[in-house]
Amino acid sequence: MKQFQGNDYLLHDEFAVGLFDEFAKDMPIFDFHCHLSPKQIYEDHKFSSITEAWLGKDGAGDHYKWRLLREAGVEENLITGDADDHARFLAFAKAMPTFLGNPIYEWTHLELKRYFGIDLLINEENAEEIYRRCNEQLQTKTARKMIEQSNVAMLFTTDDPADDLHYHDLIAKDTSFKTKVLPCWRPDRFLHIANGETFRKAMGQLEDALGKNITSLDELLSALSSRLDFFASKGCKATDHGLDTLRFSRLDKETSERAFRKALKGEEPTEDELNCYESYLLVYLGKEYCRLGFAQQYHIGAIRNNTAVGYKRHGVDFGYDATGDINIAANLAHLLSTLEEHDALPPTVLYALNEKDYCSMVTLMNVFQGHGKGFIQLGAAWWFNDHYEGIRKQIRVLMAGGLLSCFIGMLTDSRSFLSYPRHEYFRRILVDEISLLVEEGRYPNDRKMLGKIIQDVCYNNAIEYFTK
Repeated sequence: MKQFQGNDYLLHDEFAVGLFDEFAKDMPIFDFHCHLSPKQIYEDHKFSSITEAWLGKDGAGDHYKWRLLREAGVEENLITGDADDHARFLAFAKAMPTFLGNPIYEWTHLELKRYFGIDLLINEENAEEIYRRCNEQLQTKTARKMIEQSNVAMLFTTDDPADDLHYHDLIAKDTSFKTKVLPCWRPDRFLHIANGETFRKAMGQLEDALGKNITSLDELLSALSSRLDFFASKGCKATDHGLDTLRFSRLDKETSERAFRKALKGEEPTEDELNCYESYLLVYLGKEYCRLGFAQQYHIGAIRNNTAVGYKRHGVDFGYDATGDINIAANLAHLLSTLEEHDALPPTVLYALNEKDYCSMVTLMNVFQGHGKGFIQLGAAWWFNDHYEGIRKQIRVLMAGGLLSCFIGMLTDSRSFLSYPRHEYFRRILVDEISLLVEEGRYPNDRKMLGKIIQDVCYNNAIEYFTK
């Protein structure tokens, strides 16, 4: 029986342990998709307690933990409500032993060990001691120190086109902080106009940022191009799209214009108009990304805000999202092909929230290669898939249909400054999968090549992909 999270955690033999220790353990981290706050990074946010760091406050926090606590029967007041930090932590600690097999159990204990040097198991009996010891260290363990302690060399935040990127400017001027923090363009509010209220609010903010009104599709495209140039001037290298419903249709500017004007006036575009609009905008943006040398990321397959009661009570991003089951292959093929035809296909990372789409994605990925090493990527196991089985499945599908050696590796997709041990979790699984191939005689024990592949996937490939 193995020791809980011992040196051989997730590694099946000494050969795997050796590979991990020599090649993966000390590699820096490049977190190319996260939701950390640039403001908190710049201000070197000091957490009021371990409760804030783990469960959040004022509606900002870790959805993974909130969902499990609800399922465990904890009252909402102790999860996202106004109960005091001590009471919320005690409720979390009491529930923790029931999280058997869920990655939150493993991640949270890794965070406790790696950041605070505490080897205790989180439970009701140890809760007071853990709460006290963590809070003592949080007097000096601030947001930046957590990033630095995790050996994060670079990270991309997630930023709306209307953002002024003020805090990115301030971070860039601060030479005392060595981690490079760059913005990442996320234009979802301007792409998905079916939610008319969100779209009109976004348009108002974009008009304020530019100091002029936008009344036509051409004016919107010009405005987005202007903001893309602004993002590029601030060091942006990548973009990100949340494509919950993967629409793609013909490129029809007249129909797209009609959809835009309807949404702007509060009218509901037809399904055909929505399809045309999103298609037109994705191809236009692809051309702009190519012009600026940006890579793009497509996160595909979420269904969001599924409880009307929860949405009415809390709004978005409170853990009420789920995995969708849309059929994506045909529209994704059409989208990539059209982008390529219009010389508008930038380096593209494809993330599937439904693991059924891995095979379609990896086979389509290889249809559109030929523009450079690893040009189209099957992204890491994302959101509801970044657990033990999900990561292994993503790696195995990628190896079977493509090249693991070109893979850009893991990301956190997190709002938590304590989430970086998820990279260790991924790296241990990655190394174990590679060592199994050697053990089974499917790859030679070529330590030099094995080490290169491991280090490339852990860090080098992502740096080359996003910053070349």
